[in-house]
Amino acid sequence: MTNEVKKVVLAYSGGLDTSIILKWLQDNYRCEVVTFTADLGQGEDIEPAREKAKLLGIKEIFIEDLREEFVRDFVFPMFRANTVYEGTYLLGTSIARPLIAKRQIEIAKMTGADAVAHGATGKGNDQVRFELCYYALNPHIKIIAPWREWDFQGRQDLIQYAESRQIPIAKDKRGEAPFSVDANLLHASSEGKILEDPWVEAEEFIYSRTIAPEDAPDKPTYIEIGFDKGDATSINGTALSPANLLSQLNQFGKENGIGRLDLVENRFVGMKNRGLYETPGGTILHVAHRAIESLTLDRGMAHLKDELMPRYAELIYNGFWYSPEREMLQSAIDFSQRNVNGTVRLKLYKGNTIVVGRKSEKSLYSADYVTFEQGAADYNHADAHGFIRLNALRLRLNKMMLDDEK
Repeated sequence: MTNEVKKVVLAYSGGLDTSIILKWLQDNYRCEVVTFTADLGQGEDIEPAREKAKLLGIKEIFIEDLREEFVRDFVFPMFRANTVYEGTYLLGTSIARPLIAKRQIEIAKMTGADAVAHGATGKGNDQVRFELCYYALNPHIKIIAPWREWDFQGRQDLIQYAESRQIPIAKDKRGEAPFSVDANLLHASSEGKILEDPWVEAEEFIYSRTIAPEDAPDKPTYIEIGFDKGDATSINGTALSPANLLSQLNQFGKENGIGRLDLVENRFVGMKNRGLYETPGGTILHVAHRAIESLTLDRGMAHLKDELMPRYAELIYNGFWYSPEREMLQSAIDFSQRNVNGTVRLKLYKGNTIVVGRKSEKSLYSADYVTFEQGAADYNHADAHGFIRLNALRLRLNKMMLDDEK
């Protein structure tokens, strides 16, 4: 390796793989390493990463609780668009990468580092997401992707390297993991190994964020979610911060078996991948947001949003969060949310999120117009005749032309 890199900021979990990467960076680049560990609500204690980094000789260690920023500045803006990738995936992994990358670049500036490094493999989407974000935020940053550089061929090579460098290895890390897991406050994903055959049903032990729908209570749970400008702000009348609100929705979703997804998705790098995703709170939030929009959003805006959403979802999935086109779409989406205020009542029951009520002071719903009774005085049923005739004109002309050709 050349000695072009002086200092690198590593996205560091404290686990075996990133600990090996840390030592590998020291051995091969002969550079100073700064570690950055983010708490995005993955549900495990991240403080041990500090001691592990110290043990490996790291002097500059950053461990940060980013849960509120994650939900407020990344999850909520995405949910304002009702974002779903390929019809089902709520983008739990994808939306976490821009925040991690942002803090790495900020820490690099703070510490005078000239490079950043990540632990994503050469087959996945995350390498693309991280690096597109790095370049968007610092066009001159050097990027090190060890999985694309080193010669290790498998798990045993990593174990041998760790042993040769006195890197502690937990007993449960010595064997091949049956599947890999990524988690944050929005979701948990499981993929690889025993999940690679898309025909084989996943076993129950794989799920960590939800109980099975058939094991959920026989009695439904009712909740009310309050919205302000498209963002959820309260549950059952109690105002909550973004992260606390999503945490509570996660608990409601877990207890009622909500948010499981078994899918085969198209990765940006070109291959298909089978994964199991659990997004309990996000699934509830998605249904509730669409419900309050149905009451408060003009038809033209609502339909245009639905047209834009797949493109917006693809940008996030592919790693273009910091692209000008994503920011342009976000401005349009946020403009549409000015009057998306009110309350949605939901029934949670055995894996289902069912809308049973919605209300808003900004409601565009008018019982006076929609009633089957006499209703609004300025609505004339006879007006529908001309409306239909005009819309049918091109259809009639097309049919008459075809008949003339016979």
